[in-house]
Amino acid sequence: MPSGIIIIDKPQDWTSMDVCGKLRRVLGERRVGHAGTLDPMATGVLPVFVGRATRAVEFAERGDKEYLATLRLGLVTDTQDTTGETLETHPVSCSRGEIEEVLSRFRGEIQQIPPMYSALKVNGQKLYQLARKGKTVERQPRRITISALELGEQTGEGEYALRVRCSKGTYIRTLCHDIGQALGCGGCMASLRRTMAAGFDLSQAVTLEAVIAAGEQGRAAELLLPVDTYFAQYPALTVDREAERRCRNGNSFRSRGEDGRFRVYGGDGAFLMLGERKAGVMSTVKSFFDV
Repeated sequence: MPSGIIIIDKPQDWTSMDVCGKLRRVLGERRVGHAGTLDPMATGVLPVFVGRATRAVEFAERGDKEYLATLRLGLVTDTQDTTGETLETHPVSCSRGEIEEVLSRFRGEIQQIPPMYSALKVNGQKLYQLARKGKTVERQPRRITISALELGEQTGEGEYALRVRCSKGTYIRTLCHDIGQALGCGGCMASLRRTMAAGFDLSQAVTLEAVIAAGEQGRAAELLLPVDTYFAQYPALTVDREAERRCRNGNSFRSRGEDGRFRVYGGDGAFLMLGERKAGVMSTVKSFFDV
């Protein structure tokens, strides 16, 4: 069965789960998961993990992400983006310098209140389900990190490009809304394109059309990257037959060298696991070998 990672350039108006559903059918593999949800209006990098590689999703979700967004000033909506119902409109008179000054307040570690139109759950119900019924509930602020926030060109009347690098759990819609509130004229997100996630960027992404076309030729699995690609930052270690046997049985084994994490391979080059060596003992962090 196919196993690996495919970086999809998600099209607009598709949910992340729509993409996974399409790939299940094209690849003939039910185990498909993504690292980091993109809203339907957003496009760009969606790392999708297939088969045994789905065991890496928990690692991939944690990393920073980068976006190109369009901030529209003077408009406030219930969804915090231009797909929602208009709540307020205001004239925009702020200068570029004033916007730059406000952006400085949003860099670094900040508190962000998740939007009502989100998949977060409160008392077992998703917030967007409550929002669609006209309900609003209290949400606790969450600590996030904005490591880069740059103001780009003015793209239209009251519209500006933003480049954002941020931690897991950041809502770019809410960032745009909060910037607008700080400027006193309100704001929302007019477009969003993710340019990097889980260490993968747009140069590695393929379109759904390309995957479907490859599937019609029986070649879709050729587009998958090996799962160890994601762990390339760790040094590689090839183990002997006895250590491989112990690894495949879920046991630790003696291993000389410095402490740390390693990509562990068998003698035939098969990727066995992400391992961690402590005090001369190698243990499994997560296994990836075929059973």
